[in-house]
Amino acid sequence: MKINYYKYHALKNDFLVVEESDQKLTSKRLENLALSACNRRSGIGADGIVYLSESKVADFKIDIYNADGSWAEKSGNGLRIAGYHRYLQNNQREFSFKTGNGIDRVRYIKKTKEGGLLMTELGTPEFDTKLIPIKSQIKFMINAPLELEGYSFPVTCLSVGNPHTVLLVENFDFDWQTVGFDIEHHKIFPNRTNVEFVKPISRKKLKVADWERGAGATGSSGTGAAAAVCACVMLGICNRECEVVFENGSLFVNYNDKNIVELTGPAEFISSGEYEL
Repeated sequence: MKINYYKYHALKNDFLVVEESDQKLTSKRLENLALSACNRRSGIGADGIVYLSESKVADFKIDIYNADGSWAEKSGNGLRIAGYHRYLQNNQREFSFKTGNGIDRVRYIKKTKEGGLLMTELGTPEFDTKLIPIKSQIKFMINAPLELEGYSFPVTCLSVGNPHTVLLVENFDFDWQTVGFDIEHHKIFPNRTNVEFVKPISRKKLKVADWERGAGATGSSGTGAAAAVCACVMLGICNRECEVVFENGSLFVNYNDKNIVELTGPAEFISSGEYEL
């Protein structure tokens, strides 16, 4: 089966965009496509699949499949990539996308040297442990202890459409990828979790190393940037408008006075072609 794809990246977090209008794919086939095509040695190579299909309540329905074949409720970088892809197809500047838990809007702002700058709304963050979800007797895990292999350290957990665990660090001179993997698979997270290691630089800037559920260390994360800012606002560490610096560049988060998270950052087209599944 030949699959038409379009490859994009957002600060090196790369996705393959596939449209239902080209191929109508079942969830099982999309899982197999992600496992096969996202492999960086035997496939095209990507962190995940963005699948766009028809929706009765939005311009498109968007499904995210991680490189390990698992489905994700939402991706901030994936939403901006989807918006940029559709902009390149028909020059439309604003879109609505039905995600796993709501409708998010994406707006194309302007052309950049490498691609485009886009803003997406990610909705209102959720701190209730039952809704993240987390197996816990407490209502909120905000600066709360997490037990891991005999150690206890404070974390803040929330959902910005998908689950996140935020840890404050003084530096990144430790094996944060192994720690991220262990936290992702911790028994209290029934759907696993994304993990953000956050070093506050100032009230207007955070530096973040991100471990993505189902994809590992991706170099940047849109929902990870949003989760880091929302958690640090709750802890009184940063402003509601904040730059989030990743290994591959910056994203900008506005956790506005209506408690809606707005995420702004770049997206770039890489290539298109056919993949034999």
